Amino acid sequence: MQKTTSTLIILLSALLMSSCAGIKYLTVETREPAQVNLPSSVLSIIVINNVVKQPNDVGHDSIPIGNTKPERAKASSDSVAVFYAEALAQFMDEEDYYYQVMYYNKPLRNDLDFFVEKPIDPETMNSLRRETGADAIISLDKLFIETKKRDHFRQQGYTYADMTGKINSTFRVYMPTMEGKIPSVQYVDSLRWEGFDIQDGRAYAEVMIPSREEAMRILAVRAAEKMTYVFAPHWEMQDRWYYTSSSSLMREGEAYARGSEWSNAIEKWERFYNNRSKKIDKAKAAHNIALAYEMLDDMSKAIEWAKVANNLFNESTAPNSLERRRSQLYKNEVERRFNNTNRLNMDDF
Repeated sequence: MQKTTSTLIILLSALLMSSCAGIKYLTVETREPAQVNLPSSVLSIIVINNVVKQPNDVGHDSIPIGNTKPERAKASSDSVAVFYAEALAQFMDEEDYYYQVMYYNKPLRNDLDFFVEKPIDPETMNSLRRETGADAIISLDKLFIETKKRDHFRQQGYTYADMTGKINSTFRVYMPTMEGKIPSVQYVDSLRWEGFDIQDGRAYAEVMIPSREEAMRILAVRAAEKMTYVFAPHWEMQDRWYYTSSSSLMREGEAYARGSEWSNAIEKWERFYNNRSKKIDKAKAAHNIALAYEMLDDMSKAIEWAKVANNLFNESTAPNSLERRRSQLYKNEVERRFNNTNRLNMDDF
């Protein structure tokens, strides 16, 4: 099994802050699942670069001052694919989910067919797995980066311009399966810069655009970071809240919540819920109970009480009330986390 298996939510802040009367906020960290669920038998992964270097004159253009049509430009993408794959391996390893994440530093393709994807064949896959001891291979099978620059005006000898960079990549996961499935993930993203085009190192401006080569590296690192969340579970910071009141039971529940004693908080809030007749009071108690069960990682109970709270808020507040909208958002979030918990526990595709 992988290093991290728990999907428990962790309370990060014991200091709870109030933004309006009757509500206390807290910050939590949630375990979000990978988008591609690999079997629990996958303990080690190797990331490889399986693309041909992009030709310098492909994907780049410029629109000079006074022109409307783009002109072809050149930029070296040397080592960008290597940079991308190596960064992905490093980021995945830092997530500390798999026992081992390696980068394969040997070139896999020696041809010049840049526009042709060549997925890894079963023989090569098995050879790589034997050589590295990896259970699965994550292969960068396609990488195309564009940079488009438009010049606006010149000032003190330097051009003010904007540049847009776009990255389009495809990763595949190779591993032995009975069904012969090969999960494929495409990632497309873009960034825009605007400022002075200063590349000579002799001047400085507060706002500058990167060189095309630097822009491609920036895009590669950003893409590697995003793709990490596709292949490995990760932590995210989120806000939560609970309701307070002058009731002794609600105050006692809050005191237990401050100490992360959620079972005791539930007991107090449930007593308050059962003793009240006003729907708005019961709704607030039900929300608190749902939150407490989420903190205990009992997502089934959390959903049950979040639905109760949402129904009561709908019955006791105006259609456009903040409480009703807030309750709906929380119910949706708990349901999303419940579904993601199931994904984390999957052992096959």
